[in-house]
Amino acid sequence: MSFGDAKCLIAYFSRKGNNYVSGSIVNLPVGNTEIAAEIIREITGGDLFHIEAVNAYPEDYTETTEVAKQELRANARPKLTGHLKAMASYDVIFLGYPNWWGTMPMPVFTFLEEYDFSLKTIIPFCTHEGSGLGRSEKDIAKLCPQAKLLKGLAIHGSRVKDARKDIANWLEKVSAAF
Repeated sequence: MSFGDAKCLIAYFSRKGNNYVSGSIVNLPVGNTEIAAEIIREITGGDLFHIEAVNAYPEDYTETTEVAKQELRANARPKLTGHLKAMASYDVIFLGYPNWWGTMPMPVFTFLEEYDFSLKTIIPFCTHEGSGLGRSEKDIAKLCPQAKLLKGLAIHGSRVKDARKDIANWLEKVSAAF
């Protein structure tokens, strides 16, 4: 698979710890979206960037969902722990996140508003437990109107460890755009 001479970044938000998986709350040592991001890195050779909020989300899953809901209602932009100095050097940004309340977690909104994505290609991927990409692709298009947005991939979180073939097939399809 080839993205030509394009330099790829895999920017992702992921939450380890207490998470909802297949109807139960389980403790994940590595978040589902991080697992997908690592698979994409292995296949594409791109660089990884973990989007993290300065104020960590609560350990408790239910408390996290409440904080996430409040942030969404307030259209909050949480401060991030890290920032990319070389965003201009990337052509393709794989953007990963869990589906929280029908879209991306608010730190991903912060990330998208921090940089100029004009003339860049954004390729979203999302982990979920039944709600797919939700309205996240529309939100990305609204935040980054000058970027080229390719069709995203929704990965069932409970199946992410076995999703390598699905991810590789999706990458093959999106690489055809280059």
